[in-house]
Amino acid sequence: MAVTITENASNELKRFKENSNYSEDSLLRIGIVSGGCSGFSYDFKFVEPAEYNEENDTISEQHGVKVIVDKKSSLFLDGTTVDYYEGLDKRGFTFDNPNAVKSCGCGSSFSA
Repeated sequence: MAVTITENASNELKRFKENSNYSEDSLLRIGIVSGGCSGFSYDFKFVEPAEYNEENDTISEQHGVKVIVDKKSSLFLDGTTVDYYEGLDKRGFTFDNPNAVKSCGCGSSFSA
């Protein structure tokens, strides 16, 4: 499995999905796109089931969240853990990516 979602992150994702206009069947797509200050940025969004491509995507269900990752992104995301941090100083999703050799200060982009 390329990406692991912690239980804490999945709880926040389910809460967000319930409070937004996403359908109950929506899938979480995690991928990468070119850009950001370090070369690649994480692409993290809910999509409808029609956007799932059986030939190009892998799918898993983790703590009640269906996650899809495309083959290209999985090369750069293999072993990545997505967590949700909530503290006095900040809150949000974090990506612990063992393939990242450099990342930006905000954690939203990386190079591999």
